[in-house]
Amino acid sequence: MSDDKKKKLKLKVSAIKEGTVIDHIPAQNLFKVISILGLDKIEHQITFGTNLESERLGSKAIIKVTDKFFEDDEINKIALIAPHAKLNIIRDYEVVEKKVVEIPKEIIGIVKCFNPKCITNNETITTRFKVVDSSPIALRCSYCEKHTVGEQIKMV
Repeated sequence: MSDDKKKKLKLKVSAIKEGTVIDHIPAQNLFKVISILGLDKIEHQITFGTNLESERLGSKAIIKVTDKFFEDDEINKIALIAPHAKLNIIRDYEVVEKKVVEIPKEIIGIVKCFNPKCITNNETITTRFKVVDSSPIALRCSYCEKHTVGEQIKMV
C-alpha cells in the first residue's frame, strides 16, 4: 500500500471542545502519567491512545481530558517519566495555549526512595526529594540524602 493511501486510512482521535491534551508521552509510560495525575479517579471524560506513530519518539501516547485544566505543578510531575511531553490547552475546539513540561525543583509524595533503609520505606512518611540533575534525572532524598537516578526512579 502506498504512503498516500496509508495517510488517508489513518484514524483520528476526536477533538475536544474544552480541556487539556497531553501529547508526546512515551507509549510505555502512559499509565504512569494517568496515575501521577490522578486521572483514574476523576469524573471528566478521558480519551487516550497508545502506540501511536511518532517521528520523534517512534511510538507515543496521548491523553485528552475534557473540562480539566491542570496547574503547572501538577503537570510538571510528569516530566519525571515523560520529559518531552507537550500540553495543549483547548477552548472551543481551538488550541489557545501550548506548554512544555519542566522538571520541578522538588518532588513530594510520588517517587519512592531507592535506599531500602530510608525511613520513608519503613514508616508512613511522605517522600520528599530535591532534583539535583535533569539529564539523567537525579533526585536526592531529603531524609537519607541518598540519590535516586534515572531507571532507579519508581513511583510510590
